[in-house]
Amino acid sequence: MPSLFASYLRVFEPLTAFDRDRQVFWRRYAREGRALGPVDGPVKQRTAVLEALGAGWTRLPDLPDEAYVMETGDTLLVCPWNLRLRVAEAALNARDGVPSVLADAFVPPVLAGQARAIVEDWRSGAKVLEHGVPRVHEQIATWGVPLRWFVFVDLEEREISLEPGRRTLRYRTEISKARRRAHRAVSVLRKSLGDAPITEAVEEGTRWLEEFHPRSIVELDYGGLVNLLPDDVLGEDDSPGLVAAGLSALSRGDADAASSAYEKLVERWRAVQLLERCN
Repeated sequence: MPSLFASYLRVFEPLTAFDRDRQVFWRRYAREGRALGPVDGPVKQRTAVLEALGAGWTRLPDLPDEAYVMETGDTLLVCPWNLRLRVAEAALNARDGVPSVLADAFVPPVLAGQARAIVEDWRSGAKVLEHGVPRVHEQIATWGVPLRWFVFVDLEEREISLEPGRRTLRYRTEISKARRRAHRAVSVLRKSLGDAPITEAVEEGTRWLEEFHPRSIVELDYGGLVNLLPDDVLGEDDSPGLVAAGLSALSRGDADAASSAYEKLVERWRAVQLLERCN
């Protein structure tokens, strides 16, 4: 379930990535001004999921199609929210770590089965064949930014605003650049660390990027995390640079420099993660 203290990795695809009906729908959706920006969108997503979870649980509800929209020149790009999938994931997460009696009372087995079917359907790639679009356009991480996400962007691609009420920090890049960085990182990590968890994590992200249209845009958005960090910390944040420095050190066999960059990253983001315990 989306959290206000979350970061986001999104892919915006051009309309040509969608079938004809979806192209007409998203073009009208954008023309009517229905799309919210990345500042307000997560709040609406969270509200929609919570309302769906409280709907009596007679069935998993159908939810309206929503998306983030980006215009670059004459090109319209779309990042669908996939709210029905979010609700299904939230239903399954609600059962995790809860005694079966309570889990069945809150999310009955028949509804859990529906949710599981929806999630498995998307993960299997069935929607790719049916609709011609990848399964998930947005990944969400709470109380931090997964370090592997920084592989896909460059420090020079940072966009930052410190205006009250509209504080944002994000990185946007062409998916072709994100893919090249990802493949290069996998090569370095596999050669230096082998089948380490970080290698597998970056490989998984690389496969995810390969699902999308070649003229897509990748966005790493700090989301609500900007509200946990003071202006000076945001302004000085160089996490993608540290990741790039660490990979460069690994490629030349400088283990000490690579460890130093990694330790700086972990220490920086551990401070944010610890705030969850204070919440």
